Amino acid sequence: MSASSNFFRSPQLSQDFKEFLSTLPKEKGKDSLYRYHYQGFWYLDLLLEALISCQQHFQAEDSDVFVTSTPKCGTTWLKAIAFALLNRRRHPAASGDHPLISSNPHDLVPFLEMGLYGTSKALDIASFPSPRLLATHVPYSSLPESIRSSGSKCKILYVARDLKDALVSEWHFLARSGVPDLTVAETFKEFCEGLSIYGPFWDHVLGYWKESLENPDRVLFLKYEDMKARPAAEVRRVAEFLGCPFSAEEEEAGEVDRIVELCSFEGLSGLEVNKKGKQEVTGVAIVDNSSLFRRGEVGDWKNHLSPEMTKRIDRIVEEKFCGSGLFL
Repeated sequence: MSASSNFFRSPQLSQDFKEFLSTLPKEKGKDSLYRYHYQGFWYLDLLLEALISCQQHFQAEDSDVFVTSTPKCGTTWLKAIAFALLNRRRHPAASGDHPLISSNPHDLVPFLEMGLYGTSKALDIASFPSPRLLATHVPYSSLPESIRSSGSKCKILYVARDLKDALVSEWHFLARSGVPDLTVAETFKEFCEGLSIYGPFWDHVLGYWKESLENPDRVLFLKYEDMKARPAAEVRRVAEFLGCPFSAEEEEAGEVDRIVELCSFEGLSGLEVNKKGKQEVTGVAIVDNSSLFRRGEVGDWKNHLSPEMTKRIDRIVEEKFCGSGLFL
């Protein structure tokens, strides 16, 4: 099986980094790309090179805000919400020229490691307004020290999702974006073996979950299912955490509901900008903007996973999350 050349970029790696890669454990995925094991997680080569550069050079500021997640867990949605909340004074949700109407959320909230260190047209971080709003799929334990240090005051938003829906969403995303002969059974097998990119999934989730319990003023742990069930309450919760709660006047004017509507799956997916164009979402993947919006439903896994698959995932969840207090 070979991956589509329209989906994956050919990596341009330095010789020194190629030599470093040769020292790491590696596994070949069903997409024909190698994953390399580094600090307990699996990465594609170009992603890993960008991550290490980020770890070595990025300096966080106390006002920074980071949108974090594993892939296919609501990243695009949470990016839109965070951007709308932090910029609502300049860009009211009801304005006809809101940036989210003309720009994909990934353009407004770039990925930290790939946006700054993993492309030939790296972003100029010095030009970003404060608070700087960035995103990452990097596990908590591998974030740059300046973000994780005890003295840091930057804020981290993390969104997690039911494992079964996450893996089905990942399969659909790959199938729609350039690996059309990849089966759900193959994706399922790699997922359960922890070989997903940025995986193992459960270790990624637990890293941020534990940090949210130890430092709730710095890490807010969100669940995709809660955001779907009560979006207005979760938007208020995010606003409070970010230090920009809604005023009584905003509540009375319906600003919360406007932001919920603007950032909703229906609202975003229906925009022309999200129906056309392409996106470099991880530095190695070029995808259609439309592939970032499929169904956004809770429980869609029931249409794709067999009873045997469901039982295996449920056993993994029970084993890995036992004693953590986390339920997904």
